[in-house]
Amino acid sequence: MEQSTKDFAKLDRSFRRRIAAVSMAFRRAPVAAIDWDDRLICIRGPRGCGKTTAMFQRIREAFPDPAKALYASLDALWFAAHDVAELVEDHFTHGGTHVFLDEVHHVPHWQTLLKNLYDDFPGLHFVYTGSSMLRLNRMQGDLSRRQIVYDLPGLSFREYLLFACGLDVPAVPFERLLEQHVPIAEGICSRIRVLPAFEAYVKSGYYPFFKEVKRGFAQRLAQVAAQVLESDYPAVEEISPATIRKARKMLMILAERVPQKVNFEKLCRELETDRNQGLKMLDALQRGGLLGLLSDRARSLKGLSRPDKIYLGDPNLMYALSPSPDAGTIRETFFFNQVRQVRTVNYPARGDFLVDGKWVFEVGGKNKTFAQIADEADGYLAVDGTEIGFRHRIPLWMFGLLY
Repeated sequence: MEQSTKDFAKLDRSFRRRIAAVSMAFRRAPVAAIDWDDRLICIRGPRGCGKTTAMFQRIREAFPDPAKALYASLDALWFAAHDVAELVEDHFTHGGTHVFLDEVHHVPHWQTLLKNLYDDFPGLHFVYTGSSMLRLNRMQGDLSRRQIVYDLPGLSFREYLLFACGLDVPAVPFERLLEQHVPIAEGICSRIRVLPAFEAYVKSGYYPFFKEVKRGFAQRLAQVAAQVLESDYPAVEEISPATIRKARKMLMILAERVPQKVNFEKLCRELETDRNQGLKMLDALQRGGLLGLLSDRARSLKGLSRPDKIYLGDPNLMYALSPSPDAGTIRETFFFNQVRQVRTVNYPARGDFLVDGKWVFEVGGKNKTFAQIADEADGYLAVDGTEIGFRHRIPLWMFGLLY
């Protein structure tokens, strides 16, 4: 027991050092929406989007007595020789009230573990993070009746304006954006040169760690993508090393060709895999934040179907993984990435995107016309390279104000 206490103290010292270093200057809006009074909270999202920072900021803000909160990252080597439940019990018996568990998907049977901890320690509150690849309620230990799930995407352009430029702009509901985009744009453009900020954002502003990495952002992001494939994917799914290699090859093939109407049979032949396995890999890459799959219908995990168009997950990934990113593809990727966080986006019969089954959007440069969607009563242009729009012609950057 004495040795365990020493080991716990070593883990706690490492945690305290990390907590002391976290910045409180920028707080993300999706994190502010969390009801921290719930007893079991899941924060799920892609790597690099700020899940750990959200935990640290909460601990610094809410626990002046450090003994009340325990933090542990379950991908640490420490847990190869130590038991999570034993650590939690030690925290509980010494008066702890809250437990923050990071990267929980790296523990086998993690849902059963959380269910047992929740039931065995009724006085404790639990917050945990996991990869966006997680299929909640799929494994043993159904948590659906116990937990509240919050999804944390990368930074919106609106959040980037606050984080990088100090400009605080309220989130704009989708319908209001369509109806009042001109006065909203005029108010913002009177305070900042928005187009240079937007250009910087699409290159390296989606992931909060851009503040820490000045010149090596693309390399760091490529490493994040590799971690998703080589660490998160096998932690969440029972897959072989051969499948990991095929998924990596799939990502690099698609990075060179997106967006595309998928010749799925040809892609599977290149990967030397069958249709079912190919669809599973596509789905995993989308859940991991590396791809965006656009379909003319709602996709179901119970019946995976071939997407109509494939994008990389966000514009920053294009610059990190594509040899020569295409301007048109960057625009479409930005629009799809931002709008799908708040609305349903499908592939339309005409145009580029169908939002909520009603609004049709064509995305392009400042000279884009309505020719392709001329007969659509609810047709809009999302136009790059312009600060202020007119009627159904909306600046592309404004679709980054939605969350």
